[in-house]
Amino acid sequence: MSYPSRDEILASSKGWVASFLNFLPGLGSGYLYQRRWKPYFFTIIATTAWFALGFFKGDSEPSQVEQIIGISGLFFISIVTVIEANLAFKKVSNKTKAEK
Repeated sequence: MSYPSRDEILASSKGWVASFLNFLPGLGSGYLYQRRWKPYFFTIIATTAWFALGFFKGDSEPSQVEQIIGISGLFFISIVTVIEANLAFKKVSNKTKAEK
């Protein structure tokens, strides 16, 4: 019994599902769906660092501008992961189609 390769697993996933899962929670859940562990952990580290940066920045209540900056940073992380997951899927999908 042979196990599927990393590329076969990624190509068998649906790109839109991975993109949606990366966008909606914004925590790289689509990488879990694609079984891509390194990008998932990088996303978790980036998100945690963004939260920590906002948490340790000041002792007082954040202003509305600071809240918008915090939310836009998380939105940026989720958009980057959506684009990267979709590009990785398309790259591997085209590669497996060319091999067939």
